[in-house]
Order: sequence, then C-alpha cells, then structure tokens
Amino acid sequence: MQWSDDGFVLGIRRHGEANAILELMTRAHGRHLGLVRGGTGSRMRPVLQPGNSVRVQWRARLDDHLGTFTVEPVALRAGALFSDRHALFAVTHLAALARLLPERDPHEIVFDGLEAIVGRLHDPVSCAALTVRFELLMLSELGFGLDLDACAATGSRSDLVYVSPKSGRAVSRDAGAPWRDRLLALPAFVSGEAEPHGEADVGAKDIEDGFALTAFFLARHVMEPRGLTLSDARAHFIAAVCRRLPDAA
Repeated sequence: MQWSDDGFVLGIRRHGEANAILELMTRAHGRHLGLVRGGTGSRMRPVLQPGNSVRVQWRARLDDHLGTFTVEPVALRAGALFSDRHALFAVTHLAALARLLPERDPHEIVFDGLEAIVGRLHDPVSCAALTVRFELLMLSELGFGLDLDACAATGSRSDLVYVSPKSGRAVSRDAGAPWRDRLLALPAFVSGEAEPHGEADVGAKDIEDGFALTAFFLARHVMEPRGLTLSDARAHFIAAVCRRLPDAA
C-alpha cells in the first residue's frame, strides 16, 4: 500500500533512539500518523515541526498498519512562530482541534482551513477571525454545525447579531431584542455581513465575542461529552491577539 499527499504537521514524538512518529493533517487522507526513519536527526528535525507544510509518501504492507512516511519540505514556518506569541499558540490550538477528528477520515476542507490560517499568521486580526471560522467549520465537520444564514424567528438574512444557545441558529437584532441577555453575540465578521481587512475592521470585542460563541458550542457538543476541555493554548492565543487590537482593555 502506498500514496502521496500534502500534509500539515500537527505533532511529532520520538520513537526509539533515532526515529519519530509524525502526525499530519493530510489533504486527501485525513489525520494520519506514520513512522519517519531518522526523524529525530538534525536534518529532519526542523522539517517535522508543527505548523510546517510537507509533501509525504506513505508506505505500508497493509492499510491498517502504521506505515512509514518519506517527507519533503514545502513550507517551513515553525522557526518564525517563536517571534510571535500569538502564532505559536495558534498552531498549538489548531493541532488540538484537528485531533478531534477520527484518524484517517478525509476532511479536505479542514486541511485547506489550516493552510489558510497559517498563511495569515503575520496578521493577528485576520488570523484570529479565520480561527473563529475554523472552529465553526470543525463544529460542522463533527456534526454540530450552526445555522447562521437566516433569523430563526423571522427568516430575515440581514442584521443578524445574535445566536440562540438552545438551537444554534442566528437571530436578528429586532427579533432578539427582548431576550438579548440570554443570547450569544454574533459578530459581523462571523455572520458574513463584514469581512476583516485589517485591524480597523475588527476589534478585541469582536474577536472575544466570536470565540465565546464557538467555545459555548464546542464545550457543549464536543469537549464535555469526551471529558475534555478547550486547550490552554486557545486562551493564550485569544489574549495575545486582543492585546494587539485597538479596543483591548
């Protein structure tokens, strides 16, 4: 058995004295592990760091075996992550989210989402906005997608500013006004009524509201049933981003 694919490095662990087990999110083969011979050596170690993009060939005698990876670098970003705290925390958090997916279950849209976010790590607000959307994508891929296209009460597709914590559906400003204290905020960059093009467009409150929205549904539907909690890296990422935005406290 063998195949070739693009991969996003999620993590690595030592296996024996010189080898390593590499965990990837691949485009066509989902989250996949494999043995890299010599993976802890000086030549391969910089390539196999979380956040990097690689091209791999996987080989195994049987499909259900661990198999081995042959790895070629495509984009080596890991070294640059240490210069930006938000970037380092972002990659750690993204890897934790990807691990919620079943191994070897294809999710091409998740791979593309990871690549889009790491391509914007230099821009904290864009990176954060994309990460909120990625968390919404993960909810959908795990079977708990939210319905944010139209108001649950009126069917209106405009002025959607709330989400019902009970149904996971959007609610318009007028329809939700009597119950606004019980509803979750829906920032414009999440609803699609505005797009982030820079720090002037999205502030710390918008980012915090976006992550509060996804945190509520991730915790209820995904993390708590598995006995898990959202990663510390997520909280550190949000704090690091919000400190750089204009309406941070």
